[in-house]
Amino acid sequence: MARSVADPAVSHAPTKTVGLLVIPNFTTIGFASTIETLRMANMAARRDMFRTLIIGPGLEPVTASNGMRILPDCAMQDAPKLDILLVVGANPIVSHLSSRPLLNWLRKLAHERVALGGICTGSYWLARAGLLKGYRCTIHWEDIETLKDHFPGIIISHQLFELDRDRYTCSGGVASMDMTLQLIAREPGGREIAAHAAELLLCDRARSAQEQQRVPLRQKLGTSQPKLSQVVAIMEANLEEPVSLEELARFNDVSVRQLERLFHKHLQRTPSQYYLELRLARARGLLLRSESPVRDIALACGFVSAAHFSKCYSRLFGVSPMGDRKHIALH
Repeated sequence: MARSVADPAVSHAPTKTVGLLVIPNFTTIGFASTIETLRMANMAARRDMFRTLIIGPGLEPVTASNGMRILPDCAMQDAPKLDILLVVGANPIVSHLSSRPLLNWLRKLAHERVALGGICTGSYWLARAGLLKGYRCTIHWEDIETLKDHFPGIIISHQLFELDRDRYTCSGGVASMDMTLQLIAREPGGREIAAHAAELLLCDRARSAQEQQRVPLRQKLGTSQPKLSQVVAIMEANLEEPVSLEELARFNDVSVRQLERLFHKHLQRTPSQYYLELRLARARGLLLRSESPVRDIALACGFVSAAHFSKCYSRLFGVSPMGDRKHIALH
């Protein structure tokens, strides 16, 4: 039986109403990850912390990107008072939707001090309504350039999610679960409830807002740099026993100098720096997802000593390996 939390100090806190506005062609995984996480929080708390409401542009069924159809609880204009509204965006972005009623409604909610968020490409609609100026936001990595092109004045990050005052945006996919767990943890007594909700979801570690989306190199480079892509693939396949720069150059029929220029031009790093960051990213994943000793993780990622590993790790992430592990355990 799942454990639950029943703290008398918070048992009488008012229920928060969370609206999920589903845009036609919305992403089901982001929608479901959010609504199920809120449901698990209610189970863990043994009370209704959150009431969820599915909102559509109208009352007609809304079709998701996978073809599934959802019948809204209400249309935008008939929505009750909300505490939070999350816009569940489409994949790809649907820009031809009749937008004036939607944008005006979002602006009205902002004026009423309703917290607003975007899931996957939901950030696009908040930006179109002019509601992300002065806020940090994020969106799925496939759509970052589109958002930058359309709205050059807003602050866009590559993080999994951003919680900036009363604006909550996430990159989509299961990152919406991570963001929702963090929102739950902000409530009175919410940290323990969020931890129990994560257990119910079989989530062994809720990722933090400091973690970045992993953008495939092919997305950064396209098909224009096959040699560079090949070098990075070799690096990724040889993290435990790093390949020397000379060998990497020889395998790809380029000189060391040419290889260095490629990395500087396209990745703004030296090959050695990029290789080190790959190894440290792998080490961080092992550190936070396993209970392996730091020394074993260091060796598995090509470091000859735990001391050297700790020094490099602290320089990149701003915290020691053990400090990082303890921080995640507390959250």
